[in-house]
Amino acid sequence: MTNHQVMPLAPQASVIGVDIGGTKTHIRLRHNGAERDLVVPTSDWRHREWQRDADSLIAVVERFVEGVSLAAIGIGAHGCDDKAECDAFEAAFRIATSLPVRVVNDAELMPAAFGLEQQIGVVAGTGSIAVCRSTGGEMLVAGGWGWIIGDEGSSASLVRKSAKMVALYLDEGGSEDEPLVRNLFRELSIPSAARIGSRLGSLGGAKEVGRHARLIFDAANEDSALAASVIREGGRALAGLVARLKLRGSKATSVVAGGSVIASQPLLWDAFRAGVETACGAGTSLYLHQGPPVEGAVILADRLAAEHITREVQKG
Repeated sequence: MTNHQVMPLAPQASVIGVDIGGTKTHIRLRHNGAERDLVVPTSDWRHREWQRDADSLIAVVERFVEGVSLAAIGIGAHGCDDKAECDAFEAAFRIATSLPVRVVNDAELMPAAFGLEQQIGVVAGTGSIAVCRSTGGEMLVAGGWGWIIGDEGSSASLVRKSAKMVALYLDEGGSEDEPLVRNLFRELSIPSAARIGSRLGSLGGAKEVGRHARLIFDAANEDSALAASVIREGGRALAGLVARLKLRGSKATSVVAGGSVIASQPLLWDAFRAGVETACGAGTSLYLHQGPPVEGAVILADRLAAEHITREVQKG
């Protein structure tokens, strides 16, 4: 399922949603029934110090809203990978602003975009991670280890897996005319099989590696058995993140996946869906969020604004 419509609880409130990514930060203002966006490089304001980051982001938001009176801010933050880190960032915002602010991991924006609470969010973009909250508010996390050792199903990991599979295939006497082999050699300018590993390593970090992921899906569409295997294993690995959260006590009955790769590549989504059905059974509802994650941040802010308005009314 990919379609969803979440009704706002505080439709008259002006709120800000923020999706903090490793590369870019997407800010969305909802005001007077309309929305407008600002996208800035995360490196422009983020310093990896909680208080400094909170002060910097509030300054960016204040310039963006140009005097609009805000009711709440919802934030999904890449790199806030446990409850203590989310709480620390929230505490910094309590010093930086009097506005109500909620901070969650960016994967939690996926179920938030569907109005689902305490459900599992899976990101498969440059990296991969699965996150949910227990009924007691504990943050459960699986994956997110980085492409060198993990992030299975992410764009960078899929390219890494393809390079390894191609190397083994050629070691066993496979043909360089196989579509995945051909695409990998051409896209990465690999001069010979002996240079597969060194060429991959020379690309740099996850972003630089992951931007070549399309070659895998192109090869699969050319009937590459190797590419199909890479995608199938990537989908199963993403499903494994969900299974691990359930083993650790998650009572979630829904999973919402999103991110640049899985949202744009139906073959990976199909592999993930099949993997979840195998690992978790047919009782788990699956959703694909194809919009920007900031949509979930706006819904978080809307819920927070509604809670604040209710408390103020109760105070009389």
